[in-house]
Amino acid sequence: MWLWYILASAVLLGLYDVAKKHSLKKNDSLVILLISTGLTVLFLTPWATMGTVQGHLCLLFKAVLVSASWITGMLALEKLPITLVSTFKACRPVLVLIFSIAIYGEMLNLWQWGGSILALVAIWMLSLTGKKEGIDWRHSRGVLYMVIAVLTGVASALWDKYLLGSQFLALDSQFVQFWANVYVTLLLAVIILVRRFVRPGSCKPFRWDWTIPLIAILITAADFLYFYAVHSEGALLSVISMIRRGSVVVTFAVGAILFKEKNIKGKALALATMLVAMLLIVIGSS
Repeated sequence: MWLWYILASAVLLGLYDVAKKHSLKKNDSLVILLISTGLTVLFLTPWATMGTVQGHLCLLFKAVLVSASWITGMLALEKLPITLVSTFKACRPVLVLIFSIAIYGEMLNLWQWGGSILALVAIWMLSLTGKKEGIDWRHSRGVLYMVIAVLTGVASALWDKYLLGSQFLALDSQFVQFWANVYVTLLLAVIILVRRFVRPGSCKPFRWDWTIPLIAILITAADFLYFYAVHSEGALLSVISMIRRGSVVVTFAVGAILFKEKNIKGKALALATMLVAMLLIVIGSS
């Protein structure tokens, strides 16, 4: 049964990225993030727990990483095609693996090395496709935002591994999910207030859009199903991780149809290469 939960989670996660892209047509990216994250906190309130001071300090640091990843990710979506961004984001598990080697002393086997090299090939293929659309990977601000979003997302994932695996902290997933969103909401509110004070004319006027609550609903449901799948009897974490990252297929397919983007064949080939790389890593990790 857990397999169906994680499949549903992957589909919802893919639709979540599409909803974010659509919402940027009318509103400022920071405002979208603030409202959707605030709604997520509201949805999670019934499961809130207090926790310890140490736990809250750790989650405050996580909130900084998540905020940086989400903000730069939204800025990347503003400037780049969603098919390009979603494919590049698929390299996150590979980077998590590489940094795990450096930080936690993990070792790569031949399968994992093959997957890591193939992921680099997929990124190179993406750069060639991007050039056809006039995107200079060395000077594009959108590409810079995309890289920062992925790296800070990787840092957040590595921090999660420490938080949830630390016997000293003993944090549970519901505590982490709720309070991380609370602190992200507060950080976003402060950033928006400071920006409005320093640069009053830099923010777009707010216009309501149906995708704003949809973003919160999709990410809350996706995370809920993910954690439910992880805690199910007989669940295989390697399979869960692979399927969840497969959400980029949903983002790519729906985004390509909805936004009518160009050079789909080249991006699809890069995405397929990235998915094969992820599969090799899963095989090597099982």
